[in-house]
Parts: sequence; C-alpha cells; structure tokens
Amino acid sequence: MTVTAPNPAPAAEVPKAGATRLVDRVFKMRELAILVVFLVMIAVTQAGNSEFLSEQGIKDLLLNATILVLVATGQSLVVISRNVDLSVGSTLGISAFAAGLYLQGGGSSFVAILLAVLMGVGFGLLNGLLVSFGQVPALVVTLGTMYIIRGIDSIWVGSRQITAAGLPDGFIDFGSGGIWAVPYLALIAVAVLVATAYYLKHYGSGRELYALGSSPEAARLAGIPVRKRILTAYTFCGGLAGLAGAMYLARFGNVDSSTGNGYEMTVVSAVVVGGVVFTGGSGSVYGAALGALLLTSINSVLPALGVSSVWVLAINGILLILAIAVDRVVALRVASALKKRNARHG
Repeated sequence: MTVTAPNPAPAAEVPKAGATRLVDRVFKMRELAILVVFLVMIAVTQAGNSEFLSEQGIKDLLLNATILVLVATGQSLVVISRNVDLSVGSTLGISAFAAGLYLQGGGSSFVAILLAVLMGVGFGLLNGLLVSFGQVPALVVTLGTMYIIRGIDSIWVGSRQITAAGLPDGFIDFGSGGIWAVPYLALIAVAVLVATAYYLKHYGSGRELYALGSSPEAARLAGIPVRKRILTAYTFCGGLAGLAGAMYLARFGNVDSSTGNGYEMTVVSAVVVGGVVFTGGSGSVYGAALGALLLTSINSVLPALGVSSVWVLAINGILLILAIAVDRVVALRVASALKKRNARHG
C-alpha cells in the first residue's frame, strides 16, 4: 500500500499572508490618519472662522475636491499596477474644450459628456497600448502623450475660449446645483469611487491589478493577462479624466488652452498622499479620495485662516515627501517581516 504524505503549504505562503496583513493594517491606519488630520484641520478653521462650514462653505469644499477625486480614482488603478499616467491633465483640458464646443453648437448635455468620456478613453487606450504592447516605460510614454495632447489642444483651441454665456443654462445649473450642501457632481464622483472600490475588491481582474503591481514577473507566471490588465487600467483612467473634463466645464463654465495645465502633478500627489504606493501593489481608491480631499481643502483652509496661499504648494510638497517616506518605512517593515518568517519556516 502506498501512503502519500499530505502536501504541506509552501513556506512562502505564510510569510506572504503575514506580510499582506501587515501592509493592510498599516494602510488602513494611514487612511484613518488622513481622515483625522482633515477633520482636525476643518475644526481648527471653523474655530477661527465661524462661516467656514456654512452651507455654501461645505458645498465649495466638496466641489473643489470632486474633480480631483474623480481623476485620482482612475490614476489609482494605474499606480496600483506599477505604472503612472502623466497625461491626465492634458486629457481633462482637451475633453473639456471638446464638450464645450459641442454644447456651443446647440448639442445636448448628455452627448457632450459622452463625447468627453470617449475622447478620454481614446487617449487612455493609446497610453495603454504603448505601455503594455510597446513595452515602453510608463513615465516616458505618458510624459510624451502629455505634451502631444497639450500641443494638439493649443493648436485646436488657439486664442478661443469657452464661457458660461455660450453654454446651456441647465448644464451650468447642474454643475453648481445639489441636494442641500451636497453637489450633484460630488454624488457622481462618490458613485464612481464606490463602484471602482467594489470592482477592485470583488472582481478577479481587479485583484489581479494588485498582483501585477506587487510583482509583474510573478503575475505573468501565474497566468495573469498582464498586458490586458494594464490596457484596462489606462483606458479607465483616461475615461475618468475625460468625465472630469466635462465636470470641470459644468463647474466653472470656462475653458481655454491652459485648462488642466499642471493638474497631473496634483493628481499624483493626491494618490500617493492617500496611501497608494508609487511602486504598485498596495493602496485603495478610498485613500486616494481622502488624499484629494485633504489637498484641495488646504486651498480653502489657508485663506480662511488668513494665511497666504503661496504656502499651498510648499505644504503639498511636504505631504508628498512624508507619504513617500512612510511608503519606504512600510516596505522595510514588510521585508523584515518576510525575512523573519522565512527563517522560522525554513
């Protein structure tokens, strides 16, 4: 009689599970810390300026964060897969102008939004094809497409400008309207955020983005369609940048060739500050949204406290450096935990 010994679990699985739990705990604490900092900042500002949390004040806070939250949600998927998209600001700008030009010609609001989204999807698809199938580094590809899209935008727009006077009243009213202090645009952003978080957690293709970001080579060996996942992340990111362009148009009613300039750096900062590790594999869209809310709130908090707005960029830079430092500490902790568990399990 042949006796087959039970197959023991590979030693690497235990360390991996322990390390994963450690990372999850750290980043949940980080998201909580961001929320606490945000609430304390708001409380201090309210104490110094009693009008800060008026109905209009809350509405302005949410409106200011909405567009950044939306773009940061799409950027999170790309960064989780160990890539980056630096063209989101340019995509937002050209999509906003395309939607505005269509509306000025008497088009419907729904079709204008759809046009902006499809334009964003097209640029995202281009980035994804170059990164996944062209095997070109994401930083190089998206830096190039950022300038290409911006150049096309500058040539197309020229000295023209879209203003609220040339847009349908219903479209502008939707951009500034809401339910009490909660804008309609914020509700759309929250719906996209929740749906994206659900996808990442409950769908295999969403979880595979984390596996891809943790180790692209291991993901390939595990049979994960790496190119397809990267293409999906970039296409989704581009689509949300296009939607954000339409929302920008509804929010401000004013678009020119400079719209979206420099926005990509703010988006990346929000994502990293929110706990999405720049080297991929860790983080959540909720954290990215909190990072976006924190960064945009600083713009409102400083003037309310009588502090010069020139400090905004410096504070954003400090937060970004702190976030990267935390990521580095977490990486070292995980590496140490893996080494110890590997030693214990042979």
